[in-house]
Amino acid sequence: MSSGLLRGTDRATFAVAFAGRLRHAGVPAGLTEADDFVRALAASTPVEMSTLYWTARISFVRRDAHLAAFDRVFATVFADAPPLPVTRSAALSGARDDVHLPVPADTDDTGGGGGLPWAMLPPPIAEAEASDAAMRLPERRPSALAGLVDRPFEDLDSAQVDLLGDALREAVAGWPTRRTRRHAVGPAGRRVALRPTIARARRTAWEPVEVVRERPVRRPRRVVLLCDVSESMRAQAHAYLHLLRAFAVVADAEVFAFATTLTRLTVALRHTSATAAIAQASSAVTDRFGGTRIATNLRALLASHHGDAVRGAVVVVGSDGWDSDPPGELAAVMARLRRRAYRIVWLNPRAGAPGFVPRVAGMAAALPYCDRLLPAATFRDLVDAARQLQSVTCTDGLKWFTATPTPRIMA
Repeated sequence: MSSGLLRGTDRATFAVAFAGRLRHAGVPAGLTEADDFVRALAASTPVEMSTLYWTARISFVRRDAHLAAFDRVFATVFADAPPLPVTRSAALSGARDDVHLPVPADTDDTGGGGGLPWAMLPPPIAEAEASDAAMRLPERRPSALAGLVDRPFEDLDSAQVDLLGDALREAVAGWPTRRTRRHAVGPAGRRVALRPTIARARRTAWEPVEVVRERPVRRPRRVVLLCDVSESMRAQAHAYLHLLRAFAVVADAEVFAFATTLTRLTVALRHTSATAAIAQASSAVTDRFGGTRIATNLRALLASHHGDAVRGAVVVVGSDGWDSDPPGELAAVMARLRRRAYRIVWLNPRAGAPGFVPRVAGMAAALPYCDRLLPAATFRDLVDAARQLQSVTCTDGLKWFTATPTPRIMA
């Protein structure tokens, strides 16, 4: 800073030091406010104390409640400095003009202060403290979600599992769409809309002066999710409900939970509050943490009036494959589901284990009819699975799925 009150002072260092003083006084001055202050000083170098005051005030003060604390800190830093020379014009206006903050004689301008104004220098350190240890930098801590992404669900409590909801909704925010047979009038359409064009031609002696075009209507790809809430899935049930809610809210999906019976949770999980939605869904499932009848529940879904929702949809089943029904029944109902659904994706919390082989009878019977088997034992697995599900309707979907029901295991 070549001229003005803060001549020879590093702007960034000065702004960070001043922001620290404000934080100790109760003013929420963070890096954003400090950056605003640095940019303001670069745009307009203060040559008067009043200019410096207003530059700092508009950069750090966001609420009237913090104004008194800011004035107190500013007065402590600048007004209590040693007397500064004041010009005649400054005396008339009450401002200190054409001055810069001095540095005490016993302070080296090139030393540890780095050219800071005297009021911003840290207090002297005792010799015992100075010879204690090297300076310690603050440790950068990861976010709450980043520290939990690789931990199994059974090691987490309910509050930690609730952090997954926002991440899952962001992961499915760009759920792909599909082209329907319907058309709508639009400026970007290529196809000529005959009826609107002829209707407008009545005004011009049946000459089609104005040609109306239409484009195909695109809708989100239909998705149906089924979550296993039996005893073997107790550790993953809460997290899987957040996955169901993310698809129910963002992708307008039909979601179900099953153990021995099938329960529709679409309405309950679309509640605006995530806590209330999970609570309502948990209370709606009356057979939680019991036995598992996957084949019976899939057959009930296909036979109900919700079975039409499966037609042309992406069906996601979250289960470990433990089933009390005979494997032959599960294979038969999976064959029916495969003919009706667009894709079938199975989420298994044990699929990510090293050397995983589907030896469970139910999982082995259902796997030949699945397009994809994905691990789902941690936060990272669920977020990755939600993102991979978006690729089923993309142009390169054939890279991930095959026309024949060949199982693909993702280690």
